[in-house]
Amino acid sequence: MMIKILGTGCKNCVTLAENTKAALEETGIAAEVIKVTDIKDIMAYGVMSTPALVIDEKVVSFGKVLKPKEIVKILETAK
Repeated sequence: MMIKILGTGCKNCVTLAENTKAALEETGIAAEVIKVTDIKDIMAYGVMSTPALVIDEKVVSFGKVLKPKEIVKILETAK
């Protein structure tokens, strides 16, 4: 599983990355987490509001900071 955090490095983007790592630890799911900070790369996903969470090249959330429990639900659905 590949997970991307889309954002320019703001506090919300950092928090989403931390929450994603916590959710991965909780579920035991192995995944590569990549931070995408280049605005052109972010726009290529059609995201106009960051932070955004992308799982296996599918945008699953944007414009808000998900809590670890919310991310766990998304991860379990994506498996």
